[in-house]
Amino acid sequence: MTDKQTQSMAEDSNMEKDPSTWVTGDEAMTGAQRSYLKTLSEEAKEPFDASLTKAQASVRIDALQQLTGRAPPDHKPPTDRNE
Repeated sequence: MTDKQTQSMAEDSNMEKDPSTWVTGDEAMTGAQRSYLKTLSEEAKEPFDASLTKAQASVRIDALQQLTGRAPPDHKPPTDRNE
């Protein structure tokens, strides 16, 4: 359960980190990522790549959310993190 103080500080936190900086970003994607990515891929009629890492899956999910209209209204579109 989250209290009001924690919620009020959420915008100032580092809860949303760049996937390229994740310590575990090179590990295989999680089961939840796999399931959601498969759903988004089907909706967007895009190929599903089961070999993505956690970080790659996160970036791909962001991109597919934009394509399918599932991105939260205040969500910033993904950037090319390889630049």
